[in-house]
Amino acid sequence: MSSHAKSMTVREPSSKSSLSYLEKIKPHVELIAALISGVFILLGWLLADVSSPSSVTFYLLAFVIGGFAKAKEGIEETIAEHELNVEMLMVFAAIGSAIIGYWTEGAILIFIFAISGALETYTLNKSQREISSLMDLQPEEALRITDGVEERIHVSDLSVGDLILIKPGERIPSDGQIIKGSSTIDEAAISGESLPVSKAVESEVYAGTVNLNGAITVKITKPSNETLFQKIIDLVHSAQSEKSPSQLFIEKFEGTYVKIVLLFLLLMMFLPHFLLGWSWTETFYRAMVLLVVASPCALVASIMPATLSAISNGARNGILFKGGMHLENLSNLRAIAFDKTGTLTKGRPQVTDIITGEGVSECEILAITAAIEKQSNHPLAQAIVKHTKRMYPDLQLNEPDSLEDVTGWGVRAFIGGKEWKVGKADFAGIDDASHFAGGKAAQLAGEGKTTVFVSDDNGIKALIALKDVIREETKAALTSLRDDGILTVMLTGDSENTAKAIAAEAEVDSYIAKCLPETKVTELKKLIDQYGTVAMVGDGINDAPALAAASVGVAMGEGTDVALETADIVLMKNDLKRIADAVRLSRKMQRIVKQNIIFSLSVILVLIASNFLQVLDLPLGVIGHEGSTILVILNGLRLLR
Repeated sequence: MSSHAKSMTVREPSSKSSLSYLEKIKPHVELIAALISGVFILLGWLLADVSSPSSVTFYLLAFVIGGFAKAKEGIEETIAEHELNVEMLMVFAAIGSAIIGYWTEGAILIFIFAISGALETYTLNKSQREISSLMDLQPEEALRITDGVEERIHVSDLSVGDLILIKPGERIPSDGQIIKGSSTIDEAAISGESLPVSKAVESEVYAGTVNLNGAITVKITKPSNETLFQKIIDLVHSAQSEKSPSQLFIEKFEGTYVKIVLLFLLLMMFLPHFLLGWSWTETFYRAMVLLVVASPCALVASIMPATLSAISNGARNGILFKGGMHLENLSNLRAIAFDKTGTLTKGRPQVTDIITGEGVSECEILAITAAIEKQSNHPLAQAIVKHTKRMYPDLQLNEPDSLEDVTGWGVRAFIGGKEWKVGKADFAGIDDASHFAGGKAAQLAGEGKTTVFVSDDNGIKALIALKDVIREETKAALTSLRDDGILTVMLTGDSENTAKAIAAEAEVDSYIAKCLPETKVTELKKLIDQYGTVAMVGDGINDAPALAAASVGVAMGEGTDVALETADIVLMKNDLKRIADAVRLSRKMQRIVKQNIIFSLSVILVLIASNFLQVLDLPLGVIGHEGSTILVILNGLRLLR
């Protein structure tokens, strides 16, 4: 049982389906073989006289059919690793039982061992199907357009810059940007959100999502092997292949344990006869019972099925763990540090306040300001233009007569012969902005907002305040973490005033302002020294060093490639509440693992003691040992829910 648990790794997917046909039917084949073995055991038992050739023949068939898979697995691993394993102990126990005439008990041992092996294989394949179900969503072909000619090609032949046509009802084959058409896209495969998202020209679309109702032409922006969808598959694959520290310890412990069991087996085969006066038959019989009940099948199966189930559960809910080690570390989390921009906040500034001077309307100011700012790629400028279009969709934005972008200060433009300036107070020609609108500028700055002044030849005309607003789920997410006893800290490069305002709004426990990338690492190490296990959540290139330094690095799914590569956990839905879910999943997994270990060790000790007291027969030993293994696996499978 244990070598199978040890070898529960996922091979690299090489085609649309990561599970071959043989791999898919393997659990069914093992189960059918076990059931056929059970039928032969029943026929052998009905013949009653175990010394009869026909009865022994049925038992031999039960041995061969039921035990072939596990014996083959055990022999191959013993040869490969030059070390005996649990499978070999079970084979020896079954053969020993037959030698002393306990054909029925030996066959039942093989039967239950085969059943538990089939169940363990099912656990592995259930986890692997998370990858298969993802890969089945990715199209294999795309309709490429070259000089107006349509050509259907394999997705792997697409190159960055190619144009593809995606018709209604088709899945998008690769990441790209819409250059023609509009539609609504079902992004549930990526974000988990059930509501479709409206997409128009310049909108980003992702492989694996579904184009619902409009034909769109998309320009490929990433090769098929670098899409966000492929990253999800790769992350799940690597997570299932990596083992937790507990699993690695159990595997090292197993080799030593098997040697100890064999040593005690040799002693058991001789000492009781001479010291306790047992008959040779009884001595050998008790040795075979010891071989069965002392094997650590349940102990070794305590961790891997539970870990794979938890990883699969997380993947299904948009939480991608890169390995069991990170899932296990999360259960010990004491504090968590958050980057501000793009993590606690949306990462995009939004207009929050517009204050106009006397005789000037908001619509008039926005018409002038947006006409000037639409020429700029600056995030603040884009935010003002976006706000204007949302508030006044029918507003005409006239082109300025001339325009000058003064880097770091603002924009100067001429409209209708009048000079307008949009930017900082000094640039806008305002010596003291504190008196405008009754000192409102100072108040807005104190709230962590960025202020943009609009002036003409006659002086200041308006004040526009912008802010990177916090995500809707931020407060609820941080509250959930605090309820779980985890300290929340915000690390930001913003000024003290801005950091203080955002921290108060987000309700983090503490904050550290003016953090450069290297400062974040220093502050994170201080937190680790103080609290032990500390996580870092971020999304940008500047967060990568801190993500790497943290006990557990968590990246937002919309973050940069560097952040995604560096982090240990990825939140594909960009939902901060999932962090608390991940912590609870990790803690639940640890509880189940502890339950399994305590239960399996208790069963082994009770069975061994009962055997020495000569109150345990081989059939009960088989049922107790293999039954505990099945219960441990089933307990781990609870994490799939």
